[in-house]
Amino acid sequence: MSLEQELFQRSGSQCELCGAGNDLQVYEVPNSPLDSENHILICGTCKEQIEDPKKTDANHWRCLNDSMWSPVPAVQVVAWRMLNRLKAEGWPQDLLDMMYMDDELKTWAKAGKSLSEASTDLVHKDSNGATIEAGDTVVLIKDLNVKGSSIVAKRGTAVRRITLVHDNPEQIEGKVEGQQIVILTKFVKKV
Repeated sequence: MSLEQELFQRSGSQCELCGAGNDLQVYEVPNSPLDSENHILICGTCKEQIEDPKKTDANHWRCLNDSMWSPVPAVQVVAWRMLNRLKAEGWPQDLLDMMYMDDELKTWAKAGKSLSEASTDLVHKDSNGATIEAGDTVVLIKDLNVKGSSIVAKRGTAVRRITLVHDNPEQIEGKVEGQQIVILTKFVKKV
């Protein structure tokens, strides 16, 4: 039986990441310590977004909520890598916190984080220079007028479970008085 036939049989003729049934292709997971079992069956959409981070659609990857529990190590590795790429969105960090991988598998997953990905990661810092991560709680250090609203976010207001603006290290998002707003990092301090 060929590799492709084995993958189609193992996956039930579906993308092992998102479950799509069309445009399926064999994908070799890079940096594998093993020569066998380092291939998965994925759709064209997943492959394109894995290979070109600029085309990543975060909502497409909500499917990782299911596929991260796959018994196939290569699927777990790709799920872990994609969740790490997307963790500025907020929700992927929750999935990463739940995900269990043994040390050998985690080493394989971390080996795939390319230098270009690492260098393009933006670092969000608060007014004191502390690094802010998605999911952190911050406190406003100044009264802020919320544009397009009559709300004034008061100094000392705690903003919980923030998300990072992935293309601007000077902005975060969070809820103040039930409204999702963008906040400049220079007006907050990490709790």
